[in-house]
Amino acid sequence: MLSSIKQIICATLLTGVYDVNRNELLAEDHFEIIKDWYNSIVKLQLRGIVFHNTFSDETINTYQNKNVSFIKVNYDGTLNANVYRYFIYKDFLEAYADKIDHLFVTDIADVEVIKNPFIEPLFVNHPEDLFCGDEPEILANEWMQNHNTHLRNSISGFSAYEEENNAQTLLNCGIIGGSVKVMKTLMDELVNIHSTYTIHNKSPYTLDMGAFNYVARTQFSQHLQHGEPINTIFKQYQTTRSDCWFKHK
Repeated sequence: MLSSIKQIICATLLTGVYDVNRNELLAEDHFEIIKDWYNSIVKLQLRGIVFHNTFSDETINTYQNKNVSFIKVNYDGTLNANVYRYFIYKDFLEAYADKIDHLFVTDIADVEVIKNPFIEPLFVNHPEDLFCGDEPEILANEWMQNHNTHLRNSISGFSAYEEENNAQTLLNCGIIGGSVKVMKTLMDELVNIHSTYTIHNKSPYTLDMGAFNYVARTQFSQHLQHGEPINTIFKQYQTTRSDCWFKHK
């Protein structure tokens, strides 16, 4: 399946569980959730992988093609789906890193690909950089302050990171990409945090945004690209824009 893939865009849909972004229980085997993401991959003739837990054989046989593949994974709900996807990507990269040069991992229900990111000069000319989305917010907003409570109380140095970066733009983990080397490093760091600290989280927050901003700002601060032209303005529903790589709501 991956013998000839050098650039790939991955996304995960784990259904049968409550989705904190959509505020609903995601229905099983419901292709409409991923339709826009899927169509954007096919339209641009890119290669995409959907990691899933409940798509039926009938659905997969209908929609799997030379552009989009489906890979079934096991999910027991111990960790929130927004967090568990990083474990999936870590395992995937460990198995296929020698077959892939670059990749993006994105949300799937509210992200569309507008342009092929892998041929854009900003991407090509910065092979050591981490690319991600962002939001028109700063790190020190009320939601993130609450979101980060468990990590702040668990990780030595987390408060110092917040103080140093409180006026920085809030990064969004719904769009993340780079070289395999960069992405393997990122996934290793995220999985370490989530398996060590998030597993004990009792708060209502998923910690995916907190962990990602922490790792990106502390481990990739000198090699970090975010915002336009990588993503449209978050939650502005800029459906007519064609200058960015991804549309995120």
